[in-house]
Amino acid sequence: MSLLKRIKAIYRINNFLNRDKLKCNEDIYKKFGLKKSTDELISSKDFSKVQEADQPWLDKPEYKKELSNKLAASSFTEKEKEQIARFPEEGYMILQNAFTAGEVDTILSEIENLKTSGKAKQRDDERIIFAIHNSEKIYELATKKSIVNILDFVLGKNVKLFQSLNFEHGSAQRAHSDTIHMTTYPLGYLVAVWVALEDIHPDSGPLFYYPGSHKLPYVLNSDYLHGGNYFMLGANAYQKYEDAIQQIIETNKLKKEVFCPKKGDAFIWHANILHGGSPINNSNLTRKSMVLHFYAEDVICYHEITQRPAIFNGKEAHCPS
Repeated sequence: MSLLKRIKAIYRINNFLNRDKLKCNEDIYKKFGLKKSTDELISSKDFSKVQEADQPWLDKPEYKKELSNKLAASSFTEKEKEQIARFPEEGYMILQNAFTAGEVDTILSEIENLKTSGKAKQRDDERIIFAIHNSEKIYELATKKSIVNILDFVLGKNVKLFQSLNFEHGSAQRAHSDTIHMTTYPLGYLVAVWVALEDIHPDSGPLFYYPGSHKLPYVLNSDYLHGGNYFMLGANAYQKYEDAIQQIIETNKLKKEVFCPKKGDAFIWHANILHGGSPINNSNLTRKSMVLHFYAEDVICYHEITQRPAIFNGKEAHCPS
């Protein structure tokens, strides 16, 4: 992380400039008894003295009977019900053919258009972030009812799309939980959707994950030596976080699985499941994919590692009337 990105005052200034969007958080802060201005920095330590909050219903020990009854009364297909039923214990579900070939081709075409027009917000690692803000078609496909209905169901709240990431190649990212990047209070109210935009080859750096790892305690800033202080974020905070996660994997002898789906398949995962990108064994292979992160409504949304409140843009940015 560059020196500039480590200065907390920079984030506070950005929050101030976006104070109209962050003003939406006033009511939710009051609901949970959080006594902070909505443009201040925020992290898990701020919740040590607030009222205890309820966890997502599928994270509760007694979820089974309620889940069985709700699935029986739902209109999900039998395959969807089978996958949803595995989510509480495994921390993920796989939806085959979640997106049609035509829908995937539309997403790929829109990404190319964004690149050509210069509207693609591209990071150094080639991933394109927030394509949903510049492509109406991608936004509509990312929020289609067949997917959102499942996400609403598993979180027990309506969801709102926060972020999209489009990849050309594998990320080769070490194991992590999304909660360190996109955090909620109460914990667990984030869900991600990984979409295969082509058939994924085992040598292209496919997604890997650790089934059941979502049941382990969340790793937040107070759980590892991040090296930060009141004024600065730690110079190697994220690397130290990854090291801490690797130690947890080894201590708990977690079993890794690899996801090599077909074009249009989707992988939906819990906020705390450990996952990452496998090494790329063949650099000539692409791993075209799209990741979508959805926050639940009516919870506090922020970024633990950088201690920033989440700022919604695009269609999700407006305060409720």
